Amino acid sequence: MAHQESREAVRGLSPHMWRPVADGMAILLILVAMAWALNVPRYINLGFYPQQFFAAILGLALSISYLTFPAKRASDRVILPWYDIVFSVLSLVSVGYIAVNYPDLILKIFSRPIEVWLPGLIVVLLVLEALRRATGWALVIIISVFLLYALFGDVIPGRLQGRAQSWQMLSGYMAFDSNGMLGLPMSVAATVVITFILFGSLLATTGGTKFFTDIAMLGMGRFRGGSMKIAVLASGLFGSISGSAVANVVGTGVITIPMIKRDGYPAHKAAAIEAVASTGGQLMPPVMGASAFLMAEFLAVPYSTIVMAAIVPAVLYYVALFIQADLEAARMGIAPIPKSEMPSTKGVMLGMHFVLAFGILIYALFFMRWQPEKAALLGALSLVISSMIFGYQGERPSLWKLFKTLATTGHGVVEIILISAASGLVIGVLNVTGLSFNLTYILVLIGGGSAVGLLALSAVVCIILGMGLPTLGVYVLLAALVAPALIEVGIEPVAAHLYVLYFGMMSMITPPIAMAAFAAATIARAPAMATGWAAMKFGWAAYVIPVLFVFSPTLIMVGEPLEIAIATITAAMGVWLVSAALAGFFAGRLSPIMRILFGAFGLLALIPAGAFEGGYITDLVGVIGGVSLMAFNYYRRPQSA
Repeated sequence: MAHQESREAVRGLSPHMWRPVADGMAILLILVAMAWALNVPRYINLGFYPQQFFAAILGLALSISYLTFPAKRASDRVILPWYDIVFSVLSLVSVGYIAVNYPDLILKIFSRPIEVWLPGLIVVLLVLEALRRATGWALVIIISVFLLYALFGDVIPGRLQGRAQSWQMLSGYMAFDSNGMLGLPMSVAATVVITFILFGSLLATTGGTKFFTDIAMLGMGRFRGGSMKIAVLASGLFGSISGSAVANVVGTGVITIPMIKRDGYPAHKAAAIEAVASTGGQLMPPVMGASAFLMAEFLAVPYSTIVMAAIVPAVLYYVALFIQADLEAARMGIAPIPKSEMPSTKGVMLGMHFVLAFGILIYALFFMRWQPEKAALLGALSLVISSMIFGYQGERPSLWKLFKTLATTGHGVVEIILISAASGLVIGVLNVTGLSFNLTYILVLIGGGSAVGLLALSAVVCIILGMGLPTLGVYVLLAALVAPALIEVGIEPVAAHLYVLYFGMMSMITPPIAMAAFAAATIARAPAMATGWAAMKFGWAAYVIPVLFVFSPTLIMVGEPLEIAIATITAAMGVWLVSAALAGFFAGRLSPIMRILFGAFGLLALIPAGAFEGGYITDLVGVIGGVSLMAFNYYRRPQSA
């Protein structure tokens, strides 16, 4: 044993030595972000560039990543090897050098002195390796292709030919320029994302996660298929804040999937509905997995504009999922959850102070018009205070547990910070080479200048590019590459960005690489591909609704109130009809002919009146035909059941 310990000492540091260091740095990362959100530097008369703050956040995250992520992703970290100690220290030193000397060196990027390009090159390489450890090869390969294009773009023929850059200039540009790693994605991640993830972590620590699961159970458990409806409601609530569809599946799926299976649903369907519900959280206001804040920055519009635009499509998404859960339960004869398993109404009501925290957050965002990061911290503070006063189900969080949440959050945001820095590399290449203009031109050309052709092409590109990538990385990549082409052919900018976000997120449930569906399948012990195909069926609305709001912006709150109301009502009717067709059930089992008619009238009702001239006729036919079918099926229910 002594010989083994001595060999481990030579190989690296044991956990009791490196873990406290990693936790301390994680806590420091969160404290630095909180200080920036609260304008502490201004109050103490300490002035510096925002990029210096971003560099500090990146340096801490990069250093933590080498302490916690092993070189082989599948392995568990126990002993910290010597080379990761070197990488961790090098991360702090190189990024710290950039942060301290930023004001002097930013002006020297294009003259390419060694004091600019050497630290820049080191940081770029460190970020790529840390990203590989955190997320796998997919994003690293994509970014490497972009960097190679920046170096050798002049040898590519045709419209994709770019301006080749020297590697010294490119290294400095990526590390120092506000269009590189310290640019817009890092700005959002280092401020908004960190504070909202802190809010979500505190929600879990204080018992808020259990409260919302309990309230979902209380509200939906007494209905048929209650377990599926609980999964839809709970996952939708948490998904918006979690910032990751996969993380949401893992966080809520361990509770909901066994519950759904126990009610008699096949394992692959239990996993599929959880995956779809969790993925939809990234599309649900007010947080949208932090994409809403980044979208507002990209489009230079108020955050409230993005939230208002996203409400109706997100509600339709969950209405479709909820209806399918209900109809699947009716078709399979799934009973409500037994009363013995339901939580106490009185006990759940004692947790209503958690709702107060959300109310304060939304009030600060929309009525006080605070910056999102400041509003999130106010919500977090109210959460901590109310939990320490009232607790939940007899438990109150201790100060030590709350303090440890800072470390948990710090570790949790490392991956997002790395992705944001990597996204900055893509944006930097697009800017410095002129590739953004060339890609827009090529996409429009391939689409034949037709909005329909370009939308179809863009949907495929979004799903392919989104495969295997985390939420924030998906959106940044698509917002930079695909959205400009859609805007170029006259599509409303907000609609274009929501379109790429929707189809990018659908990569999470679309085989062959459906990360959220596969994560849920693992929990359910179900076949991965069967889960993916079932998830596509449950999530059908997300493949259709973006096309509709592109052609008729009434679904994203653009237009007269009456037009918006009519479009929303008819779309909801269409969602109901198509969902019934897919489930094969309404008031009773539907024959194949009935399923076709339900689907056809549903699609007609879904098309907004403003989509084309005379579009109100399709709405009218869809609604009248759909209501007639519903009435007929309801009247015939004894024979159909």
